[in-house]
Amino acid sequence: MMKLKSRHGVSVLAAVAAAALALAGQAFAAPAAPLPPLTPSPFPVVAPSSLPLPPPTIPDDAFAPVDRPGPALDVPEPDLDAALHCTANAAHADTEVVLFVPGTTLTPTDDFSWNWFRALDQLGRPYCSVTLPNQAMTDAQVSAEYVVHAIRTVHALSDRKVDVVGHSQGGTEPRFALRFWPDLRPMVDDYVALGATNHGSVAISGALCTPATGCSESLWQQTLNSKYTQAMNSRQETFAGISYTQIYTRTDEFVQPNLDNTGTTSLHTGDGAITNVALQDICPTDLAAEHLALGTYDPVAYALAMDAFDHDGPAEPARIDRAVCGQVFMPGVDPVAFPGNYAALTGTIARQLALFPKVPAEPQLEPYTLTG
Repeated sequence: MMKLKSRHGVSVLAAVAAAALALAGQAFAAPAAPLPPLTPSPFPVVAPSSLPLPPPTIPDDAFAPVDRPGPALDVPEPDLDAALHCTANAAHADTEVVLFVPGTTLTPTDDFSWNWFRALDQLGRPYCSVTLPNQAMTDAQVSAEYVVHAIRTVHALSDRKVDVVGHSQGGTEPRFALRFWPDLRPMVDDYVALGATNHGSVAISGALCTPATGCSESLWQQTLNSKYTQAMNSRQETFAGISYTQIYTRTDEFVQPNLDNTGTTSLHTGDGAITNVALQDICPTDLAAEHLALGTYDPVAYALAMDAFDHDGPAEPARIDRAVCGQVFMPGVDPVAFPGNYAALTGTIARQLALFPKVPAEPQLEPYTLTG
């Protein structure tokens, strides 16, 4: 088992966190929750970026109209069915079913089984998860087909709209699906993103995906201003009838820039109802909120997501009880098992980043994404 740092030790992540808060000009107005033990980040850790997002390089009119019907799915239906797992109470549910989409290098078990699934089990709330091919390391356009099928299936199974939660890259496939398969839009109620790479990340571009090193297909697609992110964000970022809660942390060592709501995770255009919110908007001195914490154990992220699920519209930060700032873990996380679970998570990520085959460039956009 990987040895964990003491909460009182000096870590690279803590230094990055402090730098992010200083850059953002946050006031230290509330006591911070005790830091949980942290393993070294499996991602390259760089200082938080204050660079603005670059303008698109592909004009909107190069991409398909937003109302053009989506294509037939190329992935065989048995494979799509095998990737979807639901709790028994998802059938004919008495509340919206939450569909979980994992991040790069991970399965739903890695990302959500020791936190979110346990929390919703304790509440008796139904949920499903979709396993993306090759641990979400290959073409995200293919992974999006799994999400398309999952939303359609969960909607039919539950007789209700679906609430979608995506962590990191898992926050992009649902948006890509909603952009290019318009039939999904009436099926989705809330869309909650946890540190999503909605506009790509300068950290990925600079540290993981370079011409000299190459990287996996899905990492190329999360570089700053990738063709994939430009297609996903083309014409409009959100759609009427869907509530978008975009949660980010200013101390994210992997998804940058994210110092304010002009960063990569936040959304602005379209007809959807949008809340862009940093964890530090709720708890200004939250220094433990790095990229993985945001999606796996952070109590503020959980509180914001549940606020969105339990109310009409997206999360409303003013409704969040600031007592959450004194908590270390979200419900569902076993403090005794946490060090082992978190070390296993970071170990999986590190292995995938090191060993998964690398390619020299981003996959080409599928023809259905384009005007022609």
